[in-house]
Amino acid sequence: MTFDYDLFVIGAGSGGLAASKRAASYGAKVAIAEESLVGGTCVVRGCIPKKLMVYGSRFPSLFHDAAGYGWQVGKTSLDWQHFITVIDNEVNRLSQLHINFLAKAGVELIPSRAALVDPHTIEVDGRKVTAEKILIAVGGRPIKPDIPGMEHVITSNEMFHLPEKPKHIAIIGAGYIGVEFACIMRGLGCEVTQIIRKDLILRGFDRDIRNEIQQGMIHHGIHVIADNVVAAIDRVPEGLKLTLSDQDREPVVADVVLAATGRTPYVEGLGLENVGIDLVPSSLEGPGYSTTSAIAVNEFSQTSQPHIFAVGDCTDRINLTPVAIGEGRAFADTEYGNLRRAFNHETVASAVFSSPEAATVGMTEDDAIAQLSEDGVKIYRARFRPLFHSLTGAADKTLMKLVVDAQTERVLGAHMVGEYSAEIIQGVAIAVTMGATKKDFDATVGIHPSTAEEFVTMR
Repeated sequence: MTFDYDLFVIGAGSGGLAASKRAASYGAKVAIAEESLVGGTCVVRGCIPKKLMVYGSRFPSLFHDAAGYGWQVGKTSLDWQHFITVIDNEVNRLSQLHINFLAKAGVELIPSRAALVDPHTIEVDGRKVTAEKILIAVGGRPIKPDIPGMEHVITSNEMFHLPEKPKHIAIIGAGYIGVEFACIMRGLGCEVTQIIRKDLILRGFDRDIRNEIQQGMIHHGIHVIADNVVAAIDRVPEGLKLTLSDQDREPVVADVVLAATGRTPYVEGLGLENVGIDLVPSSLEGPGYSTTSAIAVNEFSQTSQPHIFAVGDCTDRINLTPVAIGEGRAFADTEYGNLRRAFNHETVASAVFSSPEAATVGMTEDDAIAQLSEDGVKIYRARFRPLFHSLTGAADKTLMKLVVDAQTERVLGAHMVGEYSAEIIQGVAIAVTMGATKKDFDATVGIHPSTAEEFVTMR
């Protein structure tokens, strides 16, 4: 049978872009369909604009800290319109850059939503095309719980387009998106209230990291309401009133409310039912949610249909940009490059761009104990004031932690809270991935004076 394309990719986010370009480099005839801006969640409404907001939010603390070193900083103010406009301009510049990369690679871009008609046919841009293989890389989307008044609430998608800076923003959710936006908006000068349904933020992270970040956020003026959920949201003359499940607590009134309560695979309208692709429950959980589904795949990103594949957040494995890119490239190498390989989901490093910042790689302490027993794990931990703050007077602390196999001395996990955590853990992740032992860390000479040297001097 003759097909229009060797490969048709649905979704031009991180995974789809990586897979399409690599497949084309092997000589495949490739088309990619995208209904929104090219670049996906990361470029358009995630990593990039969010990190730019993080940078912008940190200037006030730098102005304050400069006084400890003798600098005289005058009155400062934020031009909100300039701030959001330059971020949006950068997003559009990067999106166009990715379009150029596709053209250079010989990949045909179709600016339209695509859906599956049958196992080899895709409906896109008002026509039907065929492909020998299909890759689904549609990513995820933010989801709101089913709570009365949720129509008044925004998601992370709208955070980059707020017409003016909120005076008071309430954030529902304890995940990294809610935590990061809470810290961003507080740094930009907003009053921030964060409502979480358990005692701690960042479920799944090491408990020491969760504690340290939450205490740091509270220290920086974020009001954290723990062990509560929002029961209802009503518009009142003062703004939006959030009624809490703890009826003894006063309602929270804010002018903007962000629901950062999770993301779900964006599989609606893809026509998966037309081709019999198996789904599995997604990891999204909590009160007010209906069951959401992810595309089931094997270690080679292959669905229940052998010639249809899926990568990235729509598979709900590890929802990170570098993971989607790695999965996409592994797929292309396997199917078109005569290099059969599966992406390794072990020891994937990640960061939370909060204030204080955090990063992690490998096992948490609880995970290691569950696997090896409490006696089988050794913990090395250091908490100290960084040298930078010896003159600023700030109470910010740095926490660094190693989780070690007591028998083999292999470093199973490394965790950090503090300045430059992401940059430091990125290097440490190489050692953890290679199976370095605590003796290897001890034998490494530290760079002094630096925060990072603590990872090789902990005893």
